[in-house]
Amino acid sequence: MSQPSSGIRQIPVVVLAGFLGSGKTTLLNHLLHRSGGSRIGAIVNDFGAIEIDAMAVAGALGDSTVSLGNGCLCCAVDVGELDGYLAKLAAPSTGIDVIVIEASGLAEPQELMRMVLASEHPGIVYGGLVEVVDAAEFDDTRARHPEIDRHLALADLVVVNKLDRAADGDRVLGLVRSLVDRAAVVPASYGRIDPEFLFDCRPSEERIGQLSFDDLHHHGHDDHSAHLHAAYDSLAFSSEVPMDPRRLMQFLDSRPVGLYRIKGYVDFGAYDTRNRYAVHAVGRFLRFYPEMWKPEDPRLTQLVLIGSGIDAPALGKELEACKSDAPHTVDEHGMWGVLRYVQDPEEEPVEPPA
Repeated sequence: MSQPSSGIRQIPVVVLAGFLGSGKTTLLNHLLHRSGGSRIGAIVNDFGAIEIDAMAVAGALGDSTVSLGNGCLCCAVDVGELDGYLAKLAAPSTGIDVIVIEASGLAEPQELMRMVLASEHPGIVYGGLVEVVDAAEFDDTRARHPEIDRHLALADLVVVNKLDRAADGDRVLGLVRSLVDRAAVVPASYGRIDPEFLFDCRPSEERIGQLSFDDLHHHGHDDHSAHLHAAYDSLAFSSEVPMDPRRLMQFLDSRPVGLYRIKGYVDFGAYDTRNRYAVHAVGRFLRFYPEMWKPEDPRLTQLVLIGSGIDAPALGKELEACKSDAPHTVDEHGMWGVLRYVQDPEEEPVEPPA
């Protein structure tokens, strides 16, 4: 199976969806204010690709959001045009770390997901579908737009926004959780969610590779953000013992509801002595990227797991059980499960479930 080039830096592309008035732009502006120095590029409706300096232009999107007559990005451009926007934003000269597509309130999220997944640009990777709902208006919105149930079932992360305005926020949260399929559900007011859900905030020190393993421990937060951490749990896992590929795939295939992101590197030891495997999971999306070991790389597995309502200690124990207890014994078919998620450049891209 062909391996993707390990020299290409991949930028996550996050689809931000939700009906009109749910708070998408407010959420995006919040992310811009709290990007931690990371650079965010945005595609807003069909207005085009807008490069945003996350430190200097926060808030500008609120005045430049444009909705065409047909009201949806998925109808206004095709995959090739979207690829053109993504290519411009993903160019190394931009220094962009994450791209957010803020969809029109009338857009079809599944089509936007397909467009991103169908991209032929090697420098981007699907970063998940984030669906924003208005807790105060959820019942009325659902009555007017019953398709919201389908949108929630597709989401990787659901932000239940405007809880401060909802008279029965707990009921709405419970109802939304009953409608999702494995997605993390995060309560919010004024669109305030922790950016770590969506992208690695750039640390003040130079980042090594694509794994910000220490970000969760060294990433600074001001007093106003302390409450954000109550909405999610995280686990940092490291092992000098290689991982057994069959056991790890069993863990990944059965990952619990609410586990939104998994990122890091896996050492499969004798199963592949030449490569480590970068892993990227968001919601139900999973992909492995083989990368040749460099002489200076420590032979470690390093993973960060982020979710809402997850049992971090239990997940840590499950990962411990994935270690290879016979590091020199190799099952010739042991890597098949992993290689299913290593995309051949000549294969069709994996699409989300219908």
